Amino acid sequence: MRKVVSVLMMLMLVMVYFIGNYFVEYALKRGADGSPPAACAKIADPNLKSPPLPTFDREVWTIESDDDLKLVADHFSPKDQTHHWALLVHGYGRDRTFAYDYAQEYLERGWNVVTPDLRAAGESEGVYITMGGKESDDLVLWIKKIVSTDPSAEIILHGVSMGAATVMMTSAKELPPQVRAAVEDCGYTSAYAMFTLQLKKIFGLPKVPIMPCVDLVSRIETGCATSEAAPLKVVHKTKIPMLFIHGDADMLIPHSMMIRLFETSGAPVKEQWTVAGADHAESKPINPTAYFEHVFNFIDRFVD
Repeated sequence: MRKVVSVLMMLMLVMVYFIGNYFVEYALKRGADGSPPAACAKIADPNLKSPPLPTFDREVWTIESDDDLKLVADHFSPKDQTHHWALLVHGYGRDRTFAYDYAQEYLERGWNVVTPDLRAAGESEGVYITMGGKESDDLVLWIKKIVSTDPSAEIILHGVSMGAATVMMTSAKELPPQVRAAVEDCGYTSAYAMFTLQLKKIFGLPKVPIMPCVDLVSRIETGCATSEAAPLKVVHKTKIPMLFIHGDADMLIPHSMMIRLFETSGAPVKEQWTVAGADHAESKPINPTAYFEHVFNFIDRFVD
């Protein structure tokens, strides 16, 4: 009887790993050619082209992550020297080039801009995306890079989608005083919750048993469980002002997630802006003028 139980347990573990591994590979692993995970084609528009390179001086920066990955970013300089810095963070399945239109606006307003390739994206090394778990640690290193370059820097964090989740998780960490405020645009409460919604939408599958399997295997394969990529668990620790932006027609990350994040946030100053009719990451494209008016009206209060 014990042998039968042992065999059944082994079969169950194999099944758990097989199920979890399939979805981890599908959603979190970049292609052998450096392409985004296969799920990106289902979650994000695969035909969307990155915007043009900003029309300002550029240099390529590199740093090393805590787990020895080479990470790459662009640093753009405005025409006149300034201590204002914007760290712009791209979303899931994208790379730093998809932040170039945001960068152009900041640069035209006289800001330095750093646009990093998150791990397992663009030119940065890494096999697996961790949905903000390890990326938030990497963002702290980029902040330190900016501070070492300009000790008088006044830094704003601005992220979209997974980039917004990364910014929120970063804002809950111990940060240098040079970080003044943050903007999160359509971030999720947790990757676990977001993937649960997409699991039902794309595959018609329930959360159980799939997501517990994914959570276990993601911890094994990436070093960070999907459930750990959860801004909602940490935003109460946020010590910097934050602007929350979300479209009320977001079909990927529900607007209700923004409400929960806003209500839970411990930011000393916080504001929310709901963009009517905007789908996921469409708040800026719908009306760039209104978007950046809201952004700069908020962040200008926290820099000299």
